[in-house]
Amino acid sequence: MKTHFSKFIIGAASAAVVCLSSLSTAAFAQNLPRTPDGKPDINGIWQTMGSAHWNLEPHPASVGPIVEAGALLAIPGGLGVVEGGRIPYTPAALEKKKANQADWISLDPVVKCYLPGVPRATYLPHPFQIILAPDATLITYEFAGADRIVHMDSDLEAQVDSWMGHNVGRWEGDTLVIDVTGQIGDTWFDHAGNHHSGWSMHVEERYTMLDANTIRYEATITDPETFTEPWKIEMPLYRRQDKNMQLIEFKCVEFVEELLYGHLRKAGTN
Repeated sequence: MKTHFSKFIIGAASAAVVCLSSLSTAAFAQNLPRTPDGKPDINGIWQTMGSAHWNLEPHPASVGPIVEAGALLAIPGGLGVVEGGRIPYTPAALEKKKANQADWISLDPVVKCYLPGVPRATYLPHPFQIILAPDATLITYEFAGADRIVHMDSDLEAQVDSWMGHNVGRWEGDTLVIDVTGQIGDTWFDHAGNHHSGWSMHVEERYTMLDANTIRYEATITDPETFTEPWKIEMPLYRRQDKNMQLIEFKCVEFVEELLYGHLRKAGTN
């Protein structure tokens, strides 16, 4: 009898927790800040925390790109943001990833100030701004002045490939979903050399508000040329609430001119 009674108590308590959780979620959904058309108000400036921009997968701390900088530029460790822990590369793509990682400081497109692509633009250590509108959503990034126009509820397909891809958005309940296609294959996912193909990659992003100042960001990557199956990353985005917060210009082209073109200077000139 005691065993049955204990099981009853445990079951009732579990049901109560689930019920309270559901009520809490429903209550929060009703109290979400919303735009005039009733959508969750994700307008604002957002930023991630963590080390995903170094490596999406779990990784230990390691020496940085400039040994002489010591701890200042050392790479922090991270638990990873990939669901399941590892990216499911094909054997050939995994070998390319290893080659990329071995020489990342020379090969990483972001080092040269190329546009970061999606989803990498989201978790670079720079803020970005979301501006909602009924027919289009603008996402603009501090890094390199990158931006995306998200066509809402559109059936248009990508006509050409581009650095930030072709973006089509829709609302699924209170979640903003963006399908990104038509990205060129020259962008990486992080500094660790994680890469993808070009036209065949499809990224589905999901932005779901957890509270007034936090978004759960999810991105599912499908690319049969590079991966054996679709895979997903997930991380929180935090609303920047600094006084007078705004994006500061970071046009990094001028910072890499010497890196890219210094060898073209005539001998003996400065």
